[in-house]
Amino acid sequence: MLDEDLAKVMTAYRTCELATLAKDGTPITWPTSPWLRDDGKFVLTTSLGFPYKAYNIRRDSRVAMLFSDPTGSGLDAPEQIFVTATASCPEEISTAPGDLAEYWSMLFERQPSGRAHLSPLMRPLGDWYYMRLVITITPETVTTRPPLVSRPRTEPAQSIVDSFETAVLGGRTATGEPVLVRVRPEPTGTGYRVTPDVPVEPGPASLLVHSHDELIDNLRLALVRGRLTGDSFVPSRVVNPIGSNWAVLRQGRRNTRDYLRRRGLARPKVDWAAFAALAG
Repeated sequence: MLDEDLAKVMTAYRTCELATLAKDGTPITWPTSPWLRDDGKFVLTTSLGFPYKAYNIRRDSRVAMLFSDPTGSGLDAPEQIFVTATASCPEEISTAPGDLAEYWSMLFERQPSGRAHLSPLMRPLGDWYYMRLVITITPETVTTRPPLVSRPRTEPAQSIVDSFETAVLGGRTATGEPVLVRVRPEPTGTGYRVTPDVPVEPGPASLLVHSHDELIDNLRLALVRGRLTGDSFVPSRVVNPIGSNWAVLRQGRRNTRDYLRRRGLARPKVDWAAFAALAG
């Protein structure tokens, strides 16, 4: 069981950064909204439209979580909380709240814009959003870190990373587990100088920048993949999942179709009435 005080802080955070390991060992980090169960395990879901976290977890169960952006939490400069953990993600597709009613209620409350997918006009295009793979995360270690004090940039931004004060560096420990640490990237011309306050091994790495408002809306995010050498992060490519709404809908439908086709599955039906009842 998690320490009660730490559990309250983690529950107050609206999002946390979650790192899973890609095929090449790169920690792939995205903001998520986990639900903390009474047994101390975290639950989150990923849609069939964007199932990459599920793929990574099924290949390598080691994950890391960092609670470091307190926007919307109501907390004043809370400590950061870092969690090492293992995760599981069965093949079963969830299309109704069921045992996850508390999780979905939390999402609808914290991110009201998510209710838009329930609109009868959106259902034919966005049903994949409610076709979910369930991820259960079992913490192994929990440590705290002081908040990173705000220090606005003084130079004009040359990239999306430059437009953020801080970023989350995803790397690996000496034994291969993913590790996350919030840093202040300093542009060097060929990449970024980073000074993590915990050990991070040279090798495949990533930088995540993201922000949201108090209702987890107006999202800005991008993930930069690259390599870490000493205190230098050298980018290789930028992954930005947020395009136009129509582009996201098309990609989600395409990915869902491919996921089901590869497994020989019929398209499951969403229990719209159950979700609408929870959303209010």
